Amino acid sequence: MLIQTRTIVVQKGMADAVVERFMKDSPMDAMEGLIDKTVMVNRKKQDDQEEVVVMIRWESVESWKNWEKSDAHIQGHRQNHGKPKPEYMISTAVNMYEVKAIKEGMKK
Repeated sequence: MLIQTRTIVVQKGMADAVVERFMKDSPMDAMEGLIDKTVMVNRKKQDDQEEVVVMIRWESVESWKNWEKSDAHIQGHRQNHGKPKPEYMISTAVNMYEVKAIKEGMKK
């Protein structure tokens, strides 16, 4: 399993706009190997900004690579090339994690 995270820092009050953007239907949703997308907002209160983390889980590295090479993904980047990021976005960081182990909780 491969997990991609995007940590997006935005101006205070704009976290919901990021959540909405990532939860819209997209070509990624129909991509084979996509497990799910989870969007989380950091509960830690900060004076002037909010943090949103998007976690995208793929069945394998190959599934993610297929998405990266897909026409839909490439076209999306072409359409947005040169467009400025939204003013409310402060920073974005992307990380990739290969899952090595999962331990489930005890079921009752």
